[in-house]
Amino acid sequence: MKIYDISQELLSCAVYPGDPAPRADRICSIDRGDVCNLTALSLCAHNGTHLDAPYHFIRDGRTVEAIPLSSTVGLAFVFECEGEISGEDAAEIVETARRASPEAARRILIKGRATVTLAAAERLAAEGVLLVGVESQTVGPEDAPMAVHKVLLGADAVLLEGVRLGEVPSGVYLLSAPPISVAGGDGAPCRAILIEL
Repeated sequence: MKIYDISQELLSCAVYPGDPAPRADRICSIDRGDVCNLTALSLCAHNGTHLDAPYHFIRDGRTVEAIPLSSTVGLAFVFECEGEISGEDAAEIVETARRASPEAARRILIKGRATVTLAAAERLAAEGVLLVGVESQTVGPEDAPMAVHKVLLGADAVLLEGVRLGEVPSGVYLLSAPPISVAGGDGAPCRAILIEL
């Protein structure tokens, strides 16, 4: 059984422009004579590999702790593509995933330097996708991600951003990417893994 860690290391992770970078402060240190090592973390909910909850852009959307674990744990399909993903491309991704596994087609991970367009988001939402994952720190164009987020999060999908899929071949995997449970949260970091079937 092969396990792929598709998460970024938090303290050296990519940070979306304008978001605060994560920081670790050593509160206690064995080397300084303390009884233990103890670290305080300061971070944005959207640092590194993280999940966007619908509440991120939808006023009455689900918050992090209300997201069903079945959205973030289950069969998923990794599809490699580059550039802008059109509505037709999104339909092809879902159909390819369905042929491999109808359940995996509900959680789509896009490998490569790809941008989910508004048309692609509309198609993925219409297909009832539970989760869309990308290697970028944002789903949609970096300079204007709001419309894509609103479509997908408005359909109660969750977004898994900042994954690392470079070593993962296309296909069906078991995904485990539950976010840290944050009451009222619009997003949260997660340790995302894929397990080869």
